[in-house]
Amino acid sequence: MSVQEILAGVGAFSLHDLLVFEEKALRKTVKKNDVLLREGDICQYVYFILSGSFVQFHADNTGDIIIDLHLPTEWMFNHPSLIDQTPSGTTIKAFEDAEVIELSLIGLHELIGVSQSFLNLGRIFGQANHRTYLFDNALSPSQKYDYIKKVKPLIVQVFPVKMIASYLKITPETLSRVRANY
Repeated sequence: MSVQEILAGVGAFSLHDLLVFEEKALRKTVKKNDVLLREGDICQYVYFILSGSFVQFHADNTGDIIIDLHLPTEWMFNHPSLIDQTPSGTTIKAFEDAEVIELSLIGLHELIGVSQSFLNLGRIFGQANHRTYLFDNALSPSQKYDYIKKVKPLIVQVFPVKMIASYLKITPETLSRVRANY
């Protein structure tokens, strides 16, 4: 995937902008179970997922509580930690081998300093709207599943039922019943 394709979803950029982005961004290979952000660390990077998938979760004494499931062509980061520069309440871990574009917060600020076009990258911070919609509305388990299939259709092909159920804040049994109706 080219830099132009990566940035196409956030705005229009000149050839010079694309070259500057390539200078600031780092292409990384990530192995299954590698951690990009640990709970308690301050988020300093945004990632664009080229391939593979990631899980963002909070660990407690009952197990992992899935906060988000990330797929290719998504921007990924811990929103509150990155924006407020406070310790992250979640861990971001590779669910499978992956490749990402990593851009530091400092690099993002430098890009904006070079070209106002990079202010368009602010659009990636609106991604949290999917999660907000999912949980700020009184959706039934069936409506939650319908919504997630519409917004992230590959999610059901990549992640196990238990993880999807945790993400949707329903039991695996409930999710299995909902899926049986499809």
